[in-house]
Amino acid sequence: MRATIIHGPGDIRVEDRDYPVVQLPTDVVVKVTASCVCGSDLWPYRGVKPTRRPAAIGHEFIGIVESAGSEVTALKEGDFVIAPFVVSCGKCPQCLNGVTVACDRLAGWGGKDDSGFRIDGGQGEAVRVPLAESTLVKVPDVGGPDAALRNSLLTLSDVMATGHHAALSAGVSPGRTVVVVGDGAVGLCGVLAAKRLGAERIIAMSRHADRQAIAREFGATDIVEERGNDGVERVRELLGGVLADSVLECVGTKESMEQALHSVRPGGALGFVGVPTGGAEIPLRYLFDNNVTVAGGMAPARTYIPELLADVLAGTINPGRVFDVEMPLEEAPEAYKAMDERRAIKVLLTP
Repeated sequence: MRATIIHGPGDIRVEDRDYPVVQLPTDVVVKVTASCVCGSDLWPYRGVKPTRRPAAIGHEFIGIVESAGSEVTALKEGDFVIAPFVVSCGKCPQCLNGVTVACDRLAGWGGKDDSGFRIDGGQGEAVRVPLAESTLVKVPDVGGPDAALRNSLLTLSDVMATGHHAALSAGVSPGRTVVVVGDGAVGLCGVLAAKRLGAERIIAMSRHADRQAIAREFGATDIVEERGNDGVERVRELLGGVLADSVLECVGTKESMEQALHSVRPGGALGFVGVPTGGAEIPLRYLFDNNVTVAGGMAPARTYIPELLADVLAGTINPGRVFDVEMPLEEAPEAYKAMDERRAIKVLLTP
């Protein structure tokens, strides 16, 4: 089969790999119908995260079950499924508490399971899924979804679930004022999540017209292009002299965290989901003096997917709008370039 392999900074190739097969009785093999490039995939692409050896890449995919191990009873051939961005067992204390990203048997796409068997990356034609029943979410009665539904289903594997996690971590609820720092796919989904949770005023920080348009479509009431102190003061002006009740940090840099932290009112809350890239330290004295709550981290997508899936299937949210470019898998190197150069918000890949 064909799959995307990262060899080093700026070096993405689509190569031949052995087609996956069931290795363990709890496995299934999924034929991928759509995958995508994530903002976090850009960290190894840019060399921020080292690539020590060529590795399969990609952690967001949807597809159809092709074969199943002998102990798999809840999934069968032909089922349409969503894969969260990590593998989880559903039985350990962390999973039972909803924190599936801290599972005792945690494994990632492109790595190895706890039995030592290789797991394929999501940006390929097929993937062996360990612990399939606890990891995958079956989508009921969609058959072959149209493009719009397909796109929204794919966001549930990561970016929509992550935006939702940011909103929950920041305490977004009806009547709250919200600032979203970051206008990538996660930030835009954070806007949508805040709207879904009933926020009264949603300020999206963005300097790009195409992203601003989607933010407004998703529920942003205001756009702030300024940054630093100017951005903070613009937020204060928009909110009548106070800062936001809730702020969503969706980037992961020192600058984005500082922007987010200083946009929260005293007694407010900050939810951070941007993958930290170094330098984004939390000033404890500032939190202490201002009674600011900080929460967040890696989103437990498997926990959130069923709830968000219901809204996608009902048509009440359409997070798939974050995909503004679609390319065939063979053009994955160009997809990474487009994302890296910010010519695309998020690129969908089709085998």
